Amino acid sequence: MSRVLAWSVFVLLMLQSLSSGENATHRKFPCKTPTNASSCYWTHGRLAVYNGTPAFRLWKTGTTRVLGIHSGPSATDPLDNEDPELPANVRAWFTPSQDRIYGDFEVCPLEPVRPGRMQDACIESGKNIVAGK
Repeated sequence: MSRVLAWSVFVLLMLQSLSSGENATHRKFPCKTPTNASSCYWTHGRLAVYNGTPAFRLWKTGTTRVLGIHSGPSATDPLDNEDPELPANVRAWFTPSQDRIYGDFEVCPLEPVRPGRMQDACIESGKNIVAGK
């Protein structure tokens, strides 16, 4: 009996690891790295597509601060600022007719704050996302 139980536990663990691997998102450009992990933080805001560079911008609700969104610190493609890599659950909310979402975002700054200027950052993850019109 214990042999059947051990085999069942083994099979269940294997199935769980396979299913978690399917749902895991592997980014081409990591946003949070050992170098910038200590500067990452959660903020509530509105992510929208704008005309200009960078196209994706995150307005931190209740402030005048705007973050210009990029894929991550290792992204070197000049067009990265037009279509940055975002977490899968954040990217899923963008549709051609819906280009604004609100939620809580974990952001990692890619440069120091400069008063009166947009700060480059990347989005590591998002939660509590809702679409806005």
